[in-house]
Amino acid sequence: MPVLAILVVLPLVGAVVVALLPKRRSELVYPIALAMSIPPLAVALYILWNFTAGYGGFQFTEEVVLAETFGIAWRMGIDGISLFMVVLTALLFPISIAASWSVTDRVKPYMVLILILETGVLGVFLALDLLVFFAFFEIVLIPMYLLISMWGSDNRAYASLKFVLFTATGSAFLLASIISLGIITGGQMGALASFDFRDMLEIQLSYGTELALFLGFGIAFAIKVPLFPFHTWLPDAHTEAPTAGSVILAGVLLKMGTYGLLRFNLTLFPEASVNLAVPLAVLGVIGIVYGAAAAIVQPDIKRLIAYSSVSHMGFIVLGIFAFTSQSLTGSVLLMISHGLTTGALFLLVGMIYERTHTRQISDYGGLAKVMPVYAGMFLFAAFASIGLPGLSGFIGEFTILIGSYLTLPVLTIIASSGVILAAIYLLWAYERVFTGPVTNSKLEGLKDLGFREIAIMAPLVILVIAIGIYPKPIFDRIEPSTAIILDRIEASTGFDLPERGLLSGVVEIEYDVELTEAGDN
Repeated sequence: MPVLAILVVLPLVGAVVVALLPKRRSELVYPIALAMSIPPLAVALYILWNFTAGYGGFQFTEEVVLAETFGIAWRMGIDGISLFMVVLTALLFPISIAASWSVTDRVKPYMVLILILETGVLGVFLALDLLVFFAFFEIVLIPMYLLISMWGSDNRAYASLKFVLFTATGSAFLLASIISLGIITGGQMGALASFDFRDMLEIQLSYGTELALFLGFGIAFAIKVPLFPFHTWLPDAHTEAPTAGSVILAGVLLKMGTYGLLRFNLTLFPEASVNLAVPLAVLGVIGIVYGAAAAIVQPDIKRLIAYSSVSHMGFIVLGIFAFTSQSLTGSVLLMISHGLTTGALFLLVGMIYERTHTRQISDYGGLAKVMPVYAGMFLFAAFASIGLPGLSGFIGEFTILIGSYLTLPVLTIIASSGVILAAIYLLWAYERVFTGPVTNSKLEGLKDLGFREIAIMAPLVILVIAIGIYPKPIFDRIEPSTAIILDRIEASTGFDLPERGLLSGVVEIEYDVELTEAGDN
């Protein structure tokens, strides 16, 4: 059964169903859109349940030839790196739709765009044909642009145009690089072209060609991350996007960039990756410190969280280019955690904005007295984002820092300041918004979180705690796939990577037991 194809197509089917609803049944748009977002989650959970842990290759692979002459096919597969990105995507979209009940203007196109967007994101994480990957990469652009430009805040036109210009520029580099690599691969395979990712692993490239292709892929993915100095579109897009758009943007769209660096740049261009690792890690560390410092001075709570994303994504980039099992696996786990924690923060900001219609920190004060449940939920999400031990953010950042220190000790020490700065900007914002007396009479009488809002937040809270307490099942599925990437880098470059094993080796001590006479301890 082609479960991956089914998974990708299901949201698109949902979009068609919603689009065909007659105008006289407009009240059904929201519940049907929500209902149609559940089957992809069910299929993703089926894949997760049946995924073989400990195997690093692609599973559930499927292939249907689309254009044999040009080497184009519907090639899909999932491994430990893409597995949790798929599950995270399938989870966040129903949550985002559920959080969109307050959208009353043009509800049908809004829901259709979100479901199309889900198809695009799932395709990005599953495609093994690079032209098919690029098609899904571009599908994502249009719905997100429209969501920001049609349902965003006051400055939405500027933010959406900036988003599309940055992303389209990166896509131009990506398309040129994919076509070039496909022709080179086909030539070495005795064909006109081949865009099969697995064929590309078998070819030989001169270093100049590899470097050029690395930069072509890298620019596109660096913009999507976004990596400093390509980050400037993100705060505007986050600030102006509707709540669902911000959740999806932070939760999964940014991960398309780090996923691309990990899947394609490191794997296809190992020598260029090693030679450019330090400059890219430096840019990641700059993003960590700069994003955190910029967040501290933001007067807009949503923009503050947007800059926190720049900082957290810098940790992921640092981990990717540190080339250790701990750092790579920690980067994937932090991608998951960031989607949960930052998604939760954007949801909470959207909930209070619907009540007050302001995001300015100065307009709040003493909110904990009025909305104690909301205050507790926000504090939990802030602690998770900071990296409090026992929550998912700590596991991701800790493993990245442990692994990165083995190869990039100076940069890792500098990066660790980002943890301290995160505590400053989030806790200081919490103090100004929630503590002290109620300073704005308009806040009095606000309703606390209702059952629906708590139900929306519950899956995120549960997963943040579960991953923070027991991340081993996730590590067991991610680490074999990252090990394959590291093996390829070692074999291709001779780069002497630190000795590694399963990530559990970070805290696991192996004992050599010598049996002696009975009674000895």
